[in-house]
Amino acid sequence: MKRATGLVWHELLMWHDTTALAGFLKSGRGVVEPDEASESPASKRRIKNLLDVAGLAEKLTPIKPREASDAELTRVHAPAYLARLKEMSASDGGDACLGAIGGDTPFGPGGYEIAALAAGGMLEAVDAIVAGKVANAYALVRPPGHHAVAAHGYGFCIFNHGALAARHAQAAHGLARVAIVDWDVHHGNGAESIFFEDPSVLTISIHQDNCYPANSGAVETIGAGAGEGANLNIPLPPGSGIDAYLAVMDRVVLPALHRFKPDFIIVASGFDAGAYDPQARMMLDGETFAAMMKRILVAADTLCGGRVLVTHEGGYHRPSVPFLAMALVEALSGEKGTVDDPFQTLIAGMAWQDLQPHQDAAIARAAANVARVPANEQRQAS
Repeated sequence: MKRATGLVWHELLMWHDTTALAGFLKSGRGVVEPDEASESPASKRRIKNLLDVAGLAEKLTPIKPREASDAELTRVHAPAYLARLKEMSASDGGDACLGAIGGDTPFGPGGYEIAALAAGGMLEAVDAIVAGKVANAYALVRPPGHHAVAAHGYGFCIFNHGALAARHAQAAHGLARVAIVDWDVHHGNGAESIFFEDPSVLTISIHQDNCYPANSGAVETIGAGAGEGANLNIPLPPGSGIDAYLAVMDRVVLPALHRFKPDFIIVASGFDAGAYDPQARMMLDGETFAAMMKRILVAADTLCGGRVLVTHEGGYHRPSVPFLAMALVEALSGEKGTVDDPFQTLIAGMAWQDLQPHQDAAIARAAANVARVPANEQRQAS
């Protein structure tokens, strides 16, 4: 089914500077030779280029980003954090992780404004979806967001885009319940931390078990206080592929969404679970990302009038990531591009793509927590 799909894009977002890194390590002093950072403009710009070449971009509705205001950013982030970022941004830049171990998040001069532009693009997309200007949207932004916590950045992420979009949907539009589904291969620790005791936001993270951040994202971690049950972790064993991820969607994510009955769904879409990604050891292809997206759309049609916002997170294999993203955009919009994915047959044909017993057991442990998700008894699914 064809849908009006928005696209958040701005070339300035590609100018976010992470050159203090070599891959994901700090470079310099003869220890690590300087190189391009893993989180670089390349994969995102190549996505936009492929959408152009495949004739998809012209079928999407442009959503122009603008800088998020302090008032909007402090719905999620600490005022002292914003003040420190502005100070560094006005000078030579700095590291948004503010000393957090393993959280390298360097940025150059003017980095605050670029990060605020990315966040503001998400808020503009929420507005467009709620107003009915588009049915859904894809925010092709950087820096990414899902590792950022309230008081500091982490893992390339400065502002938590999904969390900010959730709070904006609630504060600006009066939507009571928001779900964030994060299928980046790394744990969505940021939203988990921000909403850990909040029953109004359901956070779901599908990730490679104990990949990044270290010792994060255990299946037993389900929130606390009033938010107990509103945080679901699905840590999958390395080497999980097509059948494992689709089983997660069918046995954990969709039942949780139908129990929670959100008014808006946000998808934190990293493509680093792709088979060729250097930052993890999973085996997904483009058709699987499309299949997961279609499942979300069907649920959203039933639960929240089809309101879905996808934000781009990780994905570091520059040749293949654009094709994974194209498959997702095709599913989101119902449009078909003119370019075929040259990686599709190679990945789908890899051994062990079927569900393995140890993967099945991990999914079963996560599925047991669905019954603890706060049920929305006040609204029947339409």
